[in-house]
Amino acid sequence: MRRTARATTAVHGISAARSAARSRTALGTVTATGALLALLLPTGPAGAATPHHSDRSPAPQTGAGAFWTAARMRSAVPLDLTGPSTGSASAPAAAVPRGVPLTVRPTLPRLPQGSTRPAPSPAANPQPGGPWTGQGAVVKTTGRVFFTYQGRTASCSGDAVTSTNKSTVLTAGHCVKLGGAWHTNWVFVPGYHDGQAPYGKWAATKTLSTPQWTASEDINYDVGAAVVAPLDGKKLIDAVGGQGLSFNSGYSKAMYDFGYPAAAPYDGSKLIYCSGTTIKDPLFTTDHGLSCNMTGGSSGGPWFSSFDEKTGTGLQSSVNSFGYTFLPNTMFGPYFGDDAKDLYTKAQTS
Repeated sequence: MRRTARATTAVHGISAARSAARSRTALGTVTATGALLALLLPTGPAGAATPHHSDRSPAPQTGAGAFWTAARMRSAVPLDLTGPSTGSASAPAAAVPRGVPLTVRPTLPRLPQGSTRPAPSPAANPQPGGPWTGQGAVVKTTGRVFFTYQGRTASCSGDAVTSTNKSTVLTAGHCVKLGGAWHTNWVFVPGYHDGQAPYGKWAATKTLSTPQWTASEDINYDVGAAVVAPLDGKKLIDAVGGQGLSFNSGYSKAMYDFGYPAAAPYDGSKLIYCSGTTIKDPLFTTDHGLSCNMTGGSSGGPWFSSFDEKTGTGLQSSVNSFGYTFLPNTMFGPYFGDDAKDLYTKAQTS
């Protein structure tokens, strides 16, 4: 999500093959940015992407938890995107299809007998970006996502949500698949802190995305999901709880945005949040926009409407997706319409 000159430089350094891939959508398919990431990506056949047009990853991922040592998690490079350039489109994109609104209530984990939930610390609102000093469910349901991308370790953010299978994580589409290939060694680490996994490392049995992101990496549908395996005999939602969700709920909402940005000035060690009233992207997408200084690595972090600071729960209504290089300190996230709802339904019933 970097929006600096560094991100612009990285875009110009991407190979001709990646540039050609961007032309697959009217918006120009987004590409990974960040100078460090661009330098680390393999350019030979070993790093070449294998096209795969299914809306889910082709095989379960095993052994991922053991792969992600504290050192690997600390050194993972944040995967970030920039939005379309000013020459990518002549008019805003068509509206994302909408249907009947759907609200799913949060799920709070059971507390040990005799214990109580800690009271939150005051939080500034609106907030353009800073550490979350409160408590509540969000410190357990939000986490970092780690995976291997073209042979290199990388990171995003994600969120555990209420689901029938009690095993569903929502994130950004580019945090499960990018450049025609599904990421491997995919794990979700809720409550991550400086190389520590206080609630475990939850390995994906499958990852999924919207049909539009899977087929052409259309930035308007940059939503991904993962179904994770049980850990130590427990399912994810039983261990950390699950946030609620809201689909087809409109624009211009008061929202809280969370993530684990890992590019300067952040280092990925803490949960960061922004808050305020969203706008609709006036340029090239149908996304929500929010004043927020989060950087690369926050991709896939949850946006909540109806967020309650006391309980740390809300209704997830978007995910961190991208920022424009020419519009600093503004985050954009896809509208949760029917396609995002269908992805959630497919993931939670897997």
